[in-house]
Amino acid sequence: MPAADPQTSPSGAAILRFLRVTLHVGFAVLLLVAILRLHFADGGLDGATGAAGAALPAGTAAGQRLAWSALALALAAAYLAGTVLEKRFAAGRSSFNPHPYAAPWLGLVTVLWCVLLAGSAEFSWVAFPLFFLHLHVLPRRIALLTIAAMTAAVVASQWVASGLPSPTQPMVLGPMLGAGFAVVTGLAYRGLYQESEAQRLAAAELRRTRAELARTQHEAGVAAERERLAREIHDTLAQGLSSIVLVARAAEKSLASGDFAAAAERFALVRQTASENLAEARSFVRGLTSPQLQESSLPESLQRLCGETETLAAARGDGLRCRFELVGDPAELPPQYSVTLLRAAQASLANVRLHAKASTAVVTLAFLGDEVTLDVYDDGTGFVPEAPGPGVAGRADGSGFGLRSLAARVADLNGSLDVETAPSEGTVVAIRLPLSGGALPGPPLPGPEGEQD
Repeated sequence: MPAADPQTSPSGAAILRFLRVTLHVGFAVLLLVAILRLHFADGGLDGATGAAGAALPAGTAAGQRLAWSALALALAAAYLAGTVLEKRFAAGRSSFNPHPYAAPWLGLVTVLWCVLLAGSAEFSWVAFPLFFLHLHVLPRRIALLTIAAMTAAVVASQWVASGLPSPTQPMVLGPMLGAGFAVVTGLAYRGLYQESEAQRLAAAELRRTRAELARTQHEAGVAAERERLAREIHDTLAQGLSSIVLVARAAEKSLASGDFAAAAERFALVRQTASENLAEARSFVRGLTSPQLQESSLPESLQRLCGETETLAAARGDGLRCRFELVGDPAELPPQYSVTLLRAAQASLANVRLHAKASTAVVTLAFLGDEVTLDVYDDGTGFVPEAPGPGVAGRADGSGFGLRSLAARVADLNGSLDVETAPSEGTVVAIRLPLSGGALPGPPLPGPEGEQD
């Protein structure tokens, strides 16, 4: 009999374990009772009779009884070996799989029982636990045929042992009713076992699915975190390092021309930009908001950004003028809104400073009731726009990432990003973020004293 699988439900495992133990105990008890009756029934050795009912000499009877007892012990050993191997394999303590040998093992056990039954009718009752084994190991139709043959053998053995001219009704009905009960119980056990196996397989499939889902979620989390870091690096460190390189080149030119005052001013700007980017790096590694937003409001940060843009452009010798405009009454924004708008302005102004060749840039922050908008305009050369998407792929040199990164940020907040541009007609980057439940009106935040020009 198979051991209950550890993955089976607790109630099913308990029932299967109880039935299995009951079967093994029943087999052992019936076999022991048969051996004891063989030795001590009807007055012991002197009253022993053969299979045909004839009296046997005491010495002969004792020898036969010892022979049948030895054969019964061989039957017990064969039965025990099969059940132990099955239990060890089911519990995972052995790599030997006894399932392919179940039918030959059952055949050996049945043959030994038949030999014992031919020697003494006392072994008739051992047939009942064997019925269950036949139902479990063999196909149903074959099992029913073998059970019918075993029942007939039990009836014949008891008839021969009784010495009567014909079998009595109890001799026939007893084994038949026992066989019928065994068949019904065995089929019920088999149905319960199959249901438990189905539950075990379903549970194993569920565990595999959960493991696959956990792995997929982990990979998605890793990809999302990689994308977040890519955005932060592009909008902070990459832009800052680019500015440092450009200002450092301008400082080198000032040193070469002997303008030490301008060189010192530009090296101070390099130091300031490096310090700000170091603070940004430490901040986004810890998952915090931008240090600029921790020190001031979003309008103040945007106005300061416009001033820094003018300074960096001047360090390169460009005459870019950048101003900030505030429309409407400022409202308290969720941190992710403020960070997204600030990063959008940083990325857009970096593009203006590096690529647009513009003379004027205007950053407009507007609070329009149920939405907040940010528009970055420049009068530069413009470009042929590509549809920005949430992907993170850029050019091979690492550029071309800005609009894609910005589009992904805005999409995460259910906002919209529009880029209006054409060659020689300037560019407008327009962002719209909904405020439905996301931002709460509050007291006016300190804004800029006026437009920067």
